[in-house]
Order: sequence, then structure tokens, then C-alpha cells
Amino acid sequence: MFVGEYQHSLDPKGRVILPAKFRDALSDGLVMTRGFENCIFIFSQTEWPKVEDKFRSLAMLKKQARMLTRFFFSGSSQEVPDKQGRVMVPKNLREHAELGKDIVIIGVTNRLEIWSKSNWETYSSAAKDSYEDIAEELADIDL
Repeated sequence: MFVGEYQHSLDPKGRVILPAKFRDALSDGLVMTRGFENCIFIFSQTEWPKVEDKFRSLAMLKKQARMLTRFFFSGSSQEVPDKQGRVMVPKNLREHAELGKDIVIIGVTNRLEIWSKSNWETYSSAAKDSYEDIAEELADIDL
């Protein structure tokens, strides 16, 4: 399980050092792809097949399902961290997430997300007043 928020930076080659806490889970490789709200999703090699299965279950006859599948998989990249725990973030994903030097990596249960620091601060600030309303709306979920 991935949890926490970590301040990091991209090096001039577009690489990021993964938080030490997550390196073992990602040492065999990972898949990164376009996420929502202009972030990058990172899945472990063991989690990725579950994601693929969920997309396979979407109705292929529905235009929205095809659009979402194309968005998600056409931007995907399989990567393997080097011995220092660095992983290359492909240019198309850096552009999608508007990444500059300063980034934030957050753990979100089954995945990591990479955000530009400014986008994460903007998102967090805008969303903070909504969390209680969202929790109430999803109240059928037991914590």
C-alpha cells in the first residue's frame, strides 16, 4: 500500500528518485501513465494487471469507454528504477502533468501519483473545503 506525501525534484534528464519507502515494491518495474487532474499515475508490476482487467471489463461499444481506454493506455510507459531508485519520466508524461523541477509524489493506496508542486498546491487548496461534503456523500463506505 502506498501512502504519504513526498517533496522531490526532477533532474535535468527528467528522472525522479522514488521515495525509499516504495523502492522495494517497484524494484521489478512499474507502469506510469496519464492520471487525472494533470498528474501521473504509477502502478507496480503486480498492480498493473488488475488495472488492465478493469479496463477490459468496460463496454467496448461505448464511445466514452474507448476514449478513456485510449487516454490511459496510449500514454503508458513501462520503466525499471536504476540502482539509485531513479526512474525516467517520459517527456509526454512530464508535459501532461506540467512537471518542472519541483514535484510532489503522493501515495494513494494502490498507486503513486506524481504532481507538479504548484498543481498539487492548487488542487489541495481548492479541494480541502470539499472533503467533509465528499465523505458525507460517500457515507456508505465504512472506515
